[in-house]
Amino acid sequence: MAEIGDRYNTKCPGVKRLMREALELAEATEEYCARPLEDNLFEWHFTVQGPKGTDFEGGIYHGRILLPKEYPMHPPHIILLTPNGRFEVNKKICLSISGHHPETWQPSWSIRTALLALIAFMPTPAEGTIGSLDYSPAERKILARKSRSWVCSQCGEISSLLSSTAAKPPTEEEQSVLNQIAFKGEEEQANKSQPPVEPVQQIQRPVLESTEPDASLLDQLTEIIVVLLIGAIAIFFYRRYNAFYNINQTEI
Repeated sequence: MAEIGDRYNTKCPGVKRLMREALELAEATEEYCARPLEDNLFEWHFTVQGPKGTDFEGGIYHGRILLPKEYPMHPPHIILLTPNGRFEVNKKICLSISGHHPETWQPSWSIRTALLALIAFMPTPAEGTIGSLDYSPAERKILARKSRSWVCSQCGEISSLLSSTAAKPPTEEEQSVLNQIAFKGEEEQANKSQPPVEPVQQIQRPVLESTEPDASLLDQLTEIIVVLLIGAIAIFFYRRYNAFYNINQTEI
């Protein structure tokens, strides 16, 4: 850590934060371990134990964490190096705590938060997300056994990187993140098991507007026209009658 401190500006918020996290994660646990590379504070290698009671139980998985210069304001990228059947190797994983979703990242989260979330996220369904795989349970169990002999070119045998020390329990904020991930996984699994429901098309019935005012007006106009027509006919016959009567009176 002293060499890294000499190489970076320790007054930089991101450097100070990473150096503090490196000290906090200096001691490996049975669940996870992580440390920066000797020559790069912004690239870490990590190792996690496969979650118990899942297809990954007994597996040991190794990967990289790439941190932006703006950390912790921007999220890290997480890459798995060990074949596992859940995530593609050497490809950035799409998680709500990774660089794929900067809109959901919280600066209070840490590398430890990311590791706990990764472990919790492993048993969830792939659902076609970026960097995800959907291997069968049998294939994942085979890969879990093989993972114990996997060797990192920089860290050596990964099986010796974890310890028997129990990890400290998640904080309230970390547990909230894990619960959200677990809930999301259960929700996706439930949606996957249920047949898709075709949307019901609502039949739009024509709205029949009342025509009573128009009909009443038409009736009134018709009555007026009829009355005028009858009146015109009556005047016509009256004038003809008067003309005929006057002619007869003259002859007499």
